[in-house]
Amino acid sequence: MDVSSLTRGPLDETLRMSLRSPDGVRLEARYDPCTAGPADTAVVVAHGFTGSVDRPALRRAAAVLARHAAVVTFSFRGHGRSGGRSTVGDREVLDLAAAVAWARERGHARVVTVGFSMGGSVVLRHAALYGEGHEGRTEARTDAVAAVSAPARWYYRGTAPMRRVHWLITRPAGRVVGRYGFGTRIHDRDWDPVPLSPVEAVPLIAPTPLLVVHGDRDPYFPVDHPRALAAASGGHAELWLEPGMGHAENAAGEELLTRIARWLTAPEGPGPSPAPRAWPIMEA
Repeated sequence: MDVSSLTRGPLDETLRMSLRSPDGVRLEARYDPCTAGPADTAVVVAHGFTGSVDRPALRRAAAVLARHAAVVTFSFRGHGRSGGRSTVGDREVLDLAAAVAWARERGHARVVTVGFSMGGSVVLRHAALYGEGHEGRTEARTDAVAAVSAPARWYYRGTAPMRRVHWLITRPAGRVVGRYGFGTRIHDRDWDPVPLSPVEAVPLIAPTPLLVVHGDRDPYFPVDHPRALAAASGGHAELWLEPGMGHAENAAGEELLTRIARWLTAPEGPGPSPAPRAWPIMEA
Protein backbone atom coordinates (compact mmCIF):
# COMPACT_ATOMS: atom_id res chain seq x y z
CA MET A 1 0.00 0.00 0.00
CA ASP A 2 1.50 3.32 -1.08
CA VAL A 3 1.24 6.25 1.31
CA SER A 4 2.36 9.54 -0.14
CA SER A 5 2.45 11.98 2.78
CA LEU A 6 2.61 12.35 6.55
CA THR A 7 2.88 8.65 7.35
CA ARG A 8 5.09 9.05 10.40
CA GLY A 9 4.94 11.01 13.61
CA PRO A 10 3.88 10.49 17.22
CA LEU A 11 0.83 8.34 17.85
CA ASP A 12 -0.69 11.15 19.93
CA GLU A 13 -0.98 13.61 17.02
CA THR A 14 -3.79 14.12 14.54
CA LEU A 15 -2.54 13.60 10.99
CA ARG A 16 -3.91 14.43 7.57
CA MET A 17 -2.47 12.13 4.94
CA SER A 18 -2.87 10.85 1.41
CA LEU A 19 -3.16 7.10 0.85
CA ARG A 20 -3.10 5.23 -2.43
CA SER A 21 -5.31 2.21 -3.08
CA PRO A 22 -3.85 -0.95 -4.66
CA ASP A 23 -5.30 0.12 -8.02
CA GLY A 24 -3.73 3.56 -7.81
CA VAL A 25 -6.54 5.83 -6.56
CA ARG A 26 -5.45 8.65 -4.25
CA LEU A 27 -7.47 8.82 -1.02
CA GLU A 28 -7.71 11.60 1.54
CA ALA A 29 -7.46 10.27 5.08
CA ARG A 30 -7.13 11.37 8.68
CA TYR A 31 -5.64 9.79 11.80
CA ASP A 32 -6.95 10.74 15.25
CA PRO A 33 -5.21 9.41 18.36
CA CYS A 34 -7.08 7.84 21.24
CA THR A 35 -8.04 10.64 23.63
CA ALA A 36 -7.62 8.30 26.63
CA GLY A 37 -3.92 7.76 25.86
CA PRO A 38 -1.82 5.44 23.67
CA ALA A 39 -3.92 2.58 22.27
CA ASP A 40 -2.97 -0.77 20.78
CA THR A 41 -6.18 -0.79 18.72
CA ALA A 42 -7.02 1.39 15.71
CA VAL A 43 -10.58 1.58 14.37
CA VAL A 44 -10.85 2.19 10.61
CA VAL A 45 -14.20 3.79 9.75
CA ALA A 46 -15.94 3.32 6.38
CA HIS A 47 -18.56 6.00 5.69
CA GLY A 48 -21.83 5.71 3.81
CA PHE A 49 -22.60 6.69 0.21
CA THR A 50 -22.18 10.48 -0.38
CA GLY A 51 -20.24 10.79 2.88
CA SER A 52 -16.63 11.90 3.33
CA VAL A 53 -13.93 12.24 5.96
CA ASP A 54 -15.09 15.75 6.92
CA ARG A 55 -18.85 15.21 7.03
CA PRO A 56 -20.21 16.18 10.50
CA ALA A 57 -21.85 12.80 11.15
CA LEU A 58 -18.58 10.96 10.49
CA ARG A 59 -16.56 13.37 12.60
CA ARG A 60 -19.05 12.93 15.46
CA ALA A 61 -18.77 9.14 15.23
CA ALA A 62 -14.98 9.33 15.06
CA ALA A 63 -14.88 11.52 18.18
CA VAL A 64 -16.84 8.93 20.19
CA LEU A 65 -14.73 6.03 18.90
CA ALA A 66 -11.53 7.96 19.69
CA ARG A 67 -12.32 7.74 23.41
CA HIS A 68 -11.53 4.03 23.14
CA ALA A 69 -9.00 3.64 20.30
CA ALA A 70 -7.08 5.48 17.62
CA VAL A 71 -9.30 6.22 14.63
CA VAL A 72 -8.56 6.26 10.91
CA THR A 73 -11.17 7.91 8.68
CA PHE A 74 -10.94 8.38 4.92
CA SER A 75 -13.04 9.34 1.92
CA PHE A 76 -13.92 6.55 -0.48
CA ARG A 77 -13.00 7.06 -4.14
CA GLY A 78 -15.23 9.62 -5.80
CA HIS A 79 -16.10 11.17 -2.42
CA GLY A 80 -14.76 14.33 -0.82
CA ARG A 81 -11.24 15.16 -1.98
CA SER A 82 -10.33 11.59 -2.91
CA GLY A 83 -9.66 10.78 -6.55
CA GLY A 84 -11.46 8.42 -8.89
CA ARG A 85 -15.17 7.72 -9.15
CA SER A 86 -17.47 5.80 -6.83
CA THR A 87 -18.28 2.21 -7.77
CA VAL A 88 -20.86 2.14 -4.96
CA GLY A 89 -19.31 -0.67 -2.91
CA ASP A 90 -17.28 -2.68 -5.46
CA ARG A 91 -13.69 -1.39 -5.70
CA GLU A 92 -14.13 0.51 -2.45
CA VAL A 93 -12.87 -2.67 -0.79
CA LEU A 94 -9.42 -1.65 -2.10
CA ASP A 95 -9.75 1.76 -0.44
CA LEU A 96 -10.52 0.16 2.91
CA ALA A 97 -7.62 -2.28 2.49
CA ALA A 98 -5.23 0.67 2.01
CA ALA A 99 -6.47 2.34 5.21
CA VAL A 100 -6.23 -0.88 7.26
CA ALA A 101 -2.72 -1.64 5.99
CA TRP A 102 -1.64 1.92 6.83
CA ALA A 103 -2.95 1.58 10.39
CA ARG A 104 -0.90 -1.60 10.82
CA GLU A 105 2.14 0.16 9.37
CA ARG A 106 1.63 2.84 12.03
CA GLY A 107 2.30 0.13 14.61
CA HIS A 108 -1.14 -0.69 16.00
CA ALA A 109 -1.26 -4.30 17.19
CA ARG A 110 -5.00 -4.61 16.48
CA VAL A 111 -6.86 -3.00 13.61
CA VAL A 112 -10.65 -3.30 13.46
CA THR A 113 -13.24 -1.95 11.04
CA VAL A 114 -16.69 -0.40 11.31
CA GLY A 115 -18.76 0.59 8.30
CA PHE A 116 -22.04 2.41 7.79
CA SER A 117 -24.56 1.63 5.00
CA MET A 118 -22.44 1.31 1.81
CA GLY A 119 -19.43 1.26 4.11
CA GLY A 120 -21.11 -1.58 6.00
CA SER A 121 -21.25 -3.66 2.83
CA VAL A 122 -17.60 -2.80 2.18
CA VAL A 123 -16.34 -3.88 5.63
CA LEU A 124 -18.18 -7.21 5.23
CA ARG A 125 -16.68 -7.93 1.83
CA HIS A 126 -13.25 -6.74 2.99
CA ALA A 127 -13.33 -9.08 6.00
CA ALA A 128 -14.21 -11.99 3.69
CA LEU A 129 -11.61 -11.17 1.03
CA TYR A 130 -8.72 -10.14 3.27
CA GLY A 131 -8.92 -12.81 5.97
CA GLU A 132 -5.94 -14.60 7.42
CA GLY A 133 -6.34 -17.41 4.91
CA HIS A 134 -5.57 -15.13 1.96
CA GLU A 135 -1.84 -15.25 1.31
CA GLY A 136 -0.25 -11.87 0.73
CA ARG A 137 -3.16 -9.89 2.14
CA THR A 138 -2.56 -10.29 5.87
CA GLU A 139 -1.23 -6.72 6.22
CA ALA A 140 -4.72 -5.49 5.28
CA ARG A 141 -6.73 -7.93 7.41
CA THR A 142 -9.14 -6.81 10.11
CA ASP A 143 -9.21 -8.28 13.62
CA ALA A 144 -12.94 -7.58 14.09
CA VAL A 145 -15.70 -6.07 11.98
CA ALA A 146 -18.92 -4.18 12.72
CA ALA A 147 -21.44 -3.45 9.94
CA VAL A 148 -24.05 -0.78 10.72
CA SER A 149 -27.16 -0.33 8.53
CA ALA A 150 -25.65 -2.53 5.83
CA PRO A 151 -27.63 -4.03 2.94
CA ALA A 152 -27.70 -7.80 2.63
CA ARG A 153 -28.09 -7.91 -1.14
CA TRP A 154 -27.48 -5.76 -4.20
CA TYR A 155 -30.02 -3.92 -6.38
CA TYR A 156 -32.55 -3.54 -3.55
CA ARG A 157 -35.34 -1.11 -4.55
CA GLY A 158 -37.99 -1.99 -1.99
CA THR A 159 -38.10 1.42 -0.30
CA ALA A 160 -38.59 4.94 -1.68
CA PRO A 161 -35.16 6.15 -0.46
CA MET A 162 -33.44 3.27 -2.25
CA ARG A 163 -35.34 3.99 -5.45
CA ARG A 164 -33.98 7.54 -5.26
CA VAL A 165 -30.47 6.19 -4.68
CA HIS A 166 -30.76 3.97 -7.76
CA TRP A 167 -31.88 6.97 -9.81
CA LEU A 168 -28.83 8.89 -8.55
CA ILE A 169 -26.50 6.05 -9.54
CA THR A 170 -27.94 4.82 -12.83
CA ARG A 171 -29.27 7.93 -14.61
CA PRO A 172 -27.08 10.60 -16.21
CA ALA A 173 -29.17 13.32 -14.56
CA GLY A 174 -28.83 11.53 -11.23
CA ARG A 175 -25.05 11.42 -11.52
CA VAL A 176 -25.01 15.16 -12.20
CA VAL A 177 -27.01 15.68 -9.01
CA GLY A 178 -24.62 13.36 -7.19
CA ARG A 179 -21.60 15.33 -8.38
CA TYR A 180 -22.85 18.86 -7.76
CA GLY A 181 -25.45 18.28 -5.07
CA PHE A 182 -23.66 15.70 -2.91
CA GLY A 183 -20.03 16.08 -3.92
CA THR A 184 -19.93 12.47 -5.12
CA ARG A 185 -18.54 11.46 -8.52
CA ILE A 186 -20.22 8.23 -9.59
CA HIS A 187 -18.92 5.81 -12.21
CA ASP A 188 -21.17 5.46 -15.26
CA ARG A 189 -20.45 1.76 -15.91
CA ASP A 190 -22.37 -1.22 -14.61
CA TRP A 191 -20.59 -3.77 -12.43
CA ASP A 192 -18.82 -6.40 -14.54
CA PRO A 193 -18.57 -8.83 -12.91
CA VAL A 194 -21.09 -8.27 -10.13
CA PRO A 195 -19.12 -8.34 -6.86
CA LEU A 196 -19.73 -10.77 -4.04
CA SER A 197 -22.84 -9.60 -2.19
CA PRO A 198 -22.72 -8.87 1.57
CA VAL A 199 -24.84 -11.94 2.42
CA GLU A 200 -22.53 -14.10 0.29
CA ALA A 201 -19.48 -12.61 2.01
CA VAL A 202 -20.64 -13.23 5.59
CA PRO A 203 -20.02 -17.03 5.64
CA LEU A 204 -16.39 -16.35 4.64
CA ILE A 205 -15.64 -13.98 7.55
CA ALA A 206 -15.27 -16.51 10.41
CA PRO A 207 -13.28 -16.76 12.60
CA THR A 208 -13.02 -12.96 12.54
CA PRO A 209 -15.57 -11.60 15.08
CA LEU A 210 -18.58 -10.01 13.39
CA LEU A 211 -21.19 -7.57 14.70
CA VAL A 212 -24.29 -6.60 12.70
CA VAL A 213 -26.12 -3.46 13.88
CA HIS A 214 -29.38 -2.18 12.40
CA GLY A 215 -32.23 0.13 13.35
CA ASP A 216 -35.87 -0.92 13.33
CA ARG A 217 -36.76 2.50 11.81
CA ASP A 218 -34.23 2.30 8.96
CA PRO A 219 -35.96 3.92 5.95
CA TYR A 220 -33.51 2.39 3.43
CA PHE A 221 -33.15 -1.28 4.39
CA PRO A 222 -35.83 -3.10 6.45
CA VAL A 223 -34.90 -5.57 9.16
CA ASP A 224 -34.90 -8.60 6.85
CA HIS A 225 -31.46 -7.36 5.71
CA PRO A 226 -29.66 -7.66 9.08
CA ARG A 227 -31.53 -10.87 9.85
CA ALA A 228 -30.33 -12.34 6.54
CA LEU A 229 -26.75 -11.32 7.32
CA ALA A 230 -26.89 -12.86 10.80
CA ALA A 231 -28.47 -16.04 9.48
CA ALA A 232 -25.79 -16.37 6.80
CA SER A 233 -23.12 -16.39 9.52
CA GLY A 234 -24.42 -19.68 10.90
CA GLY A 235 -24.45 -18.33 14.45
CA HIS A 236 -21.04 -16.63 14.21
CA ALA A 237 -22.33 -13.05 14.07
CA GLU A 238 -23.78 -11.02 16.90
CA LEU A 239 -26.92 -9.08 15.93
CA TRP A 240 -28.08 -5.86 17.56
CA LEU A 241 -31.46 -4.57 16.37
CA GLU A 242 -31.82 -1.06 17.76
CA PRO A 243 -35.33 0.23 18.63
CA GLY A 244 -36.06 3.66 17.18
CA MET A 245 -32.85 3.91 15.18
CA GLY A 246 -32.83 5.21 11.61
CA HIS A 247 -30.04 4.82 9.08
CA ALA A 248 -26.25 4.75 9.32
CA GLU A 249 -23.90 7.30 10.90
CA ASN A 250 -26.55 10.05 10.86
CA ALA A 251 -28.74 7.96 13.19
CA ALA A 252 -26.08 6.34 15.39
CA GLY A 253 -26.18 8.02 18.78
CA GLU A 254 -23.40 8.38 21.30
CA GLU A 255 -24.62 5.48 23.46
CA LEU A 256 -24.70 3.06 20.51
CA LEU A 257 -21.33 4.22 19.19
CA THR A 258 -19.87 3.71 22.67
CA ARG A 259 -21.20 0.15 22.81
CA ILE A 260 -19.78 -0.56 19.34
CA ALA A 261 -16.39 0.87 20.38
CA ARG A 262 -16.33 -1.29 23.52
CA TRP A 263 -17.27 -4.37 21.50
CA LEU A 264 -14.48 -3.72 19.00
CA THR A 265 -11.80 -2.87 21.55
CA ALA A 266 -12.49 -5.33 24.39
CA PRO A 267 -9.08 -6.61 25.62
CA GLU A 268 -10.33 -10.19 25.62
CA GLY A 269 -11.74 -9.74 22.11
CA PRO A 270 -15.23 -8.71 21.02
CA GLY A 271 -18.03 -10.22 23.01
CA PRO A 272 -21.70 -9.68 23.84
CA SER A 273 -23.11 -6.25 24.49
CA PRO A 274 -22.39 -5.25 28.12
CA ALA A 275 -26.10 -4.73 28.71
CA PRO A 276 -28.03 -7.68 27.22
CA ARG A 277 -31.41 -6.66 25.89
CA ALA A 278 -34.50 -8.45 24.65
CA TRP A 279 -35.72 -6.76 21.49
CA PRO A 280 -39.38 -7.43 20.61
CA ILE A 281 -38.39 -7.01 16.97
CA MET A 282 -36.30 -10.19 17.14
CA GLU A 283 -39.28 -12.37 17.90
CA ALA A 284 -40.43 -14.65 15.10
